[in-house]
Amino acid sequence: MTVLDCVVVGAGHAGLAIASCLREQGRGFVVIERGRIGETWRSQRWDSFQVNTPNWMNVLPGQELGGAPRDGFLRRDELVRGFERYAEERALPVTTGIAVTAVGRLDSAGTLVVRGTSSGGGPVSWTARSVVVASGMQRQPRLPGFGRELPTGMAQLHSAQYRSADALPPGAVVVVGSAQSGCQIAEELLAAGRTVYLCASRVARVPRRHRGRDITEWWLDAGFWDQTVADLEDPAMRLAPQPQVSGVGPRGHTVSLQQLARDGALLLGRALGVNEGRLALDRRLGAYVRFADERSAKIRQDIDAAILRAGGALPADEHDAADVPAPELYDVSGPAELDLRAAGVGAIIWCTGFAGDFGWLRLPVLDARGVPVHEGGVSPVPGLYFLGFPWLRTRKSGIIYGIAEDAARIAKSVGEHLAA
Repeated sequence: MTVLDCVVVGAGHAGLAIASCLREQGRGFVVIERGRIGETWRSQRWDSFQVNTPNWMNVLPGQELGGAPRDGFLRRDELVRGFERYAEERALPVTTGIAVTAVGRLDSAGTLVVRGTSSGGGPVSWTARSVVVASGMQRQPRLPGFGRELPTGMAQLHSAQYRSADALPPGAVVVVGSAQSGCQIAEELLAAGRTVYLCASRVARVPRRHRGRDITEWWLDAGFWDQTVADLEDPAMRLAPQPQVSGVGPRGHTVSLQQLARDGALLLGRALGVNEGRLALDRRLGAYVRFADERSAKIRQDIDAAILRAGGALPADEHDAADVPAPELYDVSGPAELDLRAAGVGAIIWCTGFAGDFGWLRLPVLDARGVPVHEGGVSPVPGLYFLGFPWLRTRKSGIIYGIAEDAARIAKSVGEHLAA
C-alpha cells in the first residue's frame, strides 16, 4: 500500500495553490476533484458571469497576469482556462471525476484514508499522512423551505442553476436576494427585456470606483484585506452577505437598488413565505435602500479621511449615477405580498447563498452546526487541514487574492507534521 504525503480534496483555486506549494516541497501527493478543474466556477456560475475582483487580485502562487489588463475583470470561462493552464504548466497531479465519500483514520499511527467514487461508479481510495480539504465552504445551494409552497408548475431554481435569461420559461421573474448574485442576475434579466421583481434585504453596497481607483485598491492601502475577525466591530459581520457590486464591463460598475429601479426592476421587501400562490413580503424596502446608501457613503468618507490623514490631496472623483443616494425612497414601504399568478411570474430565482457540506469528514472536526473547527486552517486532528474558507485567517482568505499566503502557511504546517 502506497502512503502519500498528502491528499488535496478540491481542484479550485485553493487546491491548485496548495498543490503548487507541495510540488515545490517535493512531496508525494494527489489532488482529487469531484468534477473538472475549477468545477464550482464552471457549474455554479451563469454563462456571462464575470469575477468581481480585478485581474491583479486573481493570480495563483507564481502565476503572471499575462496579457490580461490589470484592472479588467475575467469572465467565468477565462478564469477556468487560467486554472487549467496553471495545473498543466506545473504538472500538478490532478485526478478529476472523484466524489469523496469519506475521510477518516486508517490506523492508530495517524494515517488517513480518503475514499470516494469515480465518475465510472467504482470505489477508489488513497492513504496519506495528511489531507488538505480545499473544497470550499459554499458548495451546497441554500434554499428556503417555503419554496415547496409555490404554485404547481412554477419554475424555481437557485442562482447556481441559472445560466441565462433565454433558458428561463416565459413570464416575469422574481429574484430573491439582493447581494452580488441577485443584483447581477436582475441586471442581466432587465437587459434581456424581462419583467423583474427583486426581493431586497439588508445588504451593503460598495462603490466600484472612488477618486480614480478601484475600491479594492483603496482597501489594499488601508489594510482592509488583512483584517482578522478580531479586528471587526462585531464578529457577526463576517457572516454578512457579499456587498452589491459588479465586475461586468471594462472597469466593472456600481450596483444599487435605486439604479435597478430606474432600469425597470420592481423592488420588493424580503421574501417571508408563500400562502396560496402569494409571496409574503416584509415592508422595509426603504430601510434596505437607506442601509446600502449609508454603507457606501461611509466607505467613501473613510477613504477620504485616510487620504487626508496621510497628508495627501483628494483626487478628483467621477460621477457615479448608481451610487447617488436615494433619500426619496427611505420612507417607501413595499407591498405586503405579491400574487405570483396575477403578476405573470414564470420563474423564481433563489439568490439565497450556499452552505458547506462536510458530512463526509468522519473525524471529530465538526461543530454542532456541521462547520469545520480549525485554527487558521489547522484542525484539531493531526494531519488534517482546511484551505480556501472565508475568514480562514483574514478577510482575503475567502478570495483568490488571499490564497497564496494561506497556502504557503498550510504547506509549512504540512511539512512540519510530516517531519514530526
